[in-house]
Amino acid sequence: MPGLRAPSACLTFPVTLRGDESRAGAWLSATAPASRLYNGGTVGGGQGSPGPHVGSDLDFVLFQVHGHKGVKFQNWAKTYGCCPEMYYQPTSVEEIREVLALARQQNKRVKVVGGGHSPSDIACTDGFMIHMGKMNRVLKVDMEKKQVTVEAGILLADLHPQLDKHGLALSNLGAVSDVTAGGVIGSGTHNTGIKHGILATQVVELTLLTPDGTVLVCSESSNAEVFQAARVHLGCLGVILTVTLQCVPQFHLQETTFPSTLKEVLDNLDSHLKKSEYFRFLWFPHSENVSVIYQDHTNKPPSSSANWFWDYAIGFYLLEFLLWISTFVPGLVGWINRFFFWLLFNGKKENCNLSHKIFTYECRFKQHVQDWAIPREKTKEALLELKAMLEAHPKVVAHYPVEVRFTRADDILLSPCFQRDSCYMNIIMYRPYGKDVPRLDYWLAYETIMKKVGGRPHWAKAHNCTRKDFEKMYPAFRKFCAIREKLDPTGMFLNAYLEKVFY
Repeated sequence: MPGLRAPSACLTFPVTLRGDESRAGAWLSATAPASRLYNGGTVGGGQGSPGPHVGSDLDFVLFQVHGHKGVKFQNWAKTYGCCPEMYYQPTSVEEIREVLALARQQNKRVKVVGGGHSPSDIACTDGFMIHMGKMNRVLKVDMEKKQVTVEAGILLADLHPQLDKHGLALSNLGAVSDVTAGGVIGSGTHNTGIKHGILATQVVELTLLTPDGTVLVCSESSNAEVFQAARVHLGCLGVILTVTLQCVPQFHLQETTFPSTLKEVLDNLDSHLKKSEYFRFLWFPHSENVSVIYQDHTNKPPSSSANWFWDYAIGFYLLEFLLWISTFVPGLVGWINRFFFWLLFNGKKENCNLSHKIFTYECRFKQHVQDWAIPREKTKEALLELKAMLEAHPKVVAHYPVEVRFTRADDILLSPCFQRDSCYMNIIMYRPYGKDVPRLDYWLAYETIMKKVGGRPHWAKAHNCTRKDFEKMYPAFRKFCAIREKLDPTGMFLNAYLEKVFY
């Protein structure tokens, strides 16, 4: 083929850029050595999937990269979005390598996305976006070790039935399952249970494709420092390809919900934590009302108190309408919080089911949220200060609930629970019918309190922190930065959100 000959140090890529209705072709030259990208299935010294053979008598290799132009990305809550220059849905490691090689050649930034549930701009880019949804297989189930290896793009909602078939389960889960295995660990997703860590603590091994095409197998015994960083990777170390999760035998949970008061719960916090393996509570701002939630192992058969009228007609449709009315009359918010506590949370309820059906629930409302992890011993102080702030500033309104959860300490470099048992305090402001509600005063007051008590923000959720803040919050922050700079010296995987974090 005349005109395609290239120097031996370069690869030539035919790239098809696919728009909504048209296709365009382009030839691109990448200045990476062929042996670095592919060498008999060994990539940069790490083990990867076998790539195309690069013979000694060839100076170039041809690949075809398919992408979409004109795609608009929005997160689930429609609070953040972007228009990436190119949008890719790879089906193999080789295809991801092609995208990264193209990004290197064109000096483009890259972001990887999964379920799109992060309520912030952490996934946004105007460069190349890689959606991992087509790399969603269960690769291996090790019944002896009770471990499952999956591609990073699998949704947890699709993993649960596969684990059910093998009599396995994850010991803890977040509230939402329409999230990917690679994404859920990357942002430090958590649930509750003081004996349980964030979800990333269940990861025993992962494979990472770095910006230069190297595949690293990471665990406590292999690339241990990278493993310590990559379990909460923020999407800035490369592309997570596979994740191996430690499972437990399948189990059922009984969820018991009952009413209480803020004073009672805070005065007896240690007792509640001992009584229930997965304890959390919901405080209803502008009141003393609290809904306590216990989740514990049970042998009882599945049962449910779910009711369409109360859960949807009242708990969703009526609530959304009243919250919309309150955007014109903000003083109604306190009344709405108290009314719905009386209506929906003023009695005892019990549900039993498989663990993943109790841990997760349908998230109906579009919303803005903040969620900070504070030292567990600061729970009472922080909540009472937040309550006092709302009482002192009646024009500042807060939707229900403030959700309070508890998580065990870990050693993951950028885990909000790094080296300390933590309390997560999640605040929320709904967007009735997509309408934004004034929240700035509430947000700033909350952040001020969280910083005062030594808080660390949830990585997936909006915050106003910068590198100076994170250097104070995280003892290992600079260690993570050094690992990131070594793996991604050109900043290929950075975006506006991450620039605030690292610069």
